[in-house]
Amino acid sequence: MRKTILTFALVAAGAAMSVPAQAQQLRMMTGPQGGAWYPLGGAIQGMASDALGVSIQVLPGGGVANVQGVQNGDADLGFANSISTVDAIEGREPFEGKADNVCNLATLYPQYFQMVVTADSGIASVEDFAGKRLNTQPVGNTAEQVTRAVLQTAGISYEDLKAVDFVSYSDGVALMQDNNSEVFALGTTIPSSAIMDLANSTAIKLVPLEQEFIDKMRSEINPGYTSITIPTGTYPKQDEDIVTVGYATHVIARCDLDAQIVEGLLTQMWENRSDLATIASAMKDTSLEKMAQDVGVPMHEGAKAFYAANGIAQ
Repeated sequence: MRKTILTFALVAAGAAMSVPAQAQQLRMMTGPQGGAWYPLGGAIQGMASDALGVSIQVLPGGGVANVQGVQNGDADLGFANSISTVDAIEGREPFEGKADNVCNLATLYPQYFQMVVTADSGIASVEDFAGKRLNTQPVGNTAEQVTRAVLQTAGISYEDLKAVDFVSYSDGVALMQDNNSEVFALGTTIPSSAIMDLANSTAIKLVPLEQEFIDKMRSEINPGYTSITIPTGTYPKQDEDIVTVGYATHVIARCDLDAQIVEGLLTQMWENRSDLATIASAMKDTSLEKMAQDVGVPMHEGAKAFYAANGIAQ
């Protein structure tokens, strides 16, 4: 598998408790600032330190880079998106070789791929993106991968656009506000704080996808894509449901990470789920059954033990 070029520094070990001393220092890859993954990682860091005596270094990352980091041993834990992780397990692009040390811990919530344009742009479909200026997240983020997949399904590519910028959520908003971009594509929860920020200064609309379009993405690119709806009223002046493509956010870890640590982390996440839901509102209806759902990625032995102890068969 392609080696992710990242350099990490380990933090000091936490106070020893019931977990093995050699496993006290962990690295967790999250996401770009402005998204939900980075603060969620910070919350889990606090839980691990307070209850388990485990120090976790929270690192920025992305849906593709995090899987690479865990597989390569550059990270112990990370947030990931189901479609990217399954691609890694199967050895599909953008990964090289099949990932064999990436295990699932918990499914957290659905992710919504959202394409935003200004209300007066005249853009009604993905095919209209040709010749336009688009911004999405940097390479290594699942949303960038989905952006390419959506364009491919529409029969166009980055080369058919006037310009493409690979930026953070906040920079994407700024590009739209300054009229330096005409399409803002991102994958995150709803309502997205970045889109809400943009809507506060600019009249916007969301570009929908037809079910036939999503079915084509599933059959030709990745069967993990699913149809998901952004309900009416999610954003200002959104007067209709918007169908788009979705996937699941989940937590991954090295398959050889100590099972006691994994079980302890999941226990803390479940017991403090209301705190996590204040960061990502999509988690407000989290259940053990949802956390334990099969996303096509092998379940970690520590996770199996946690769900079994709570009456959820694997």
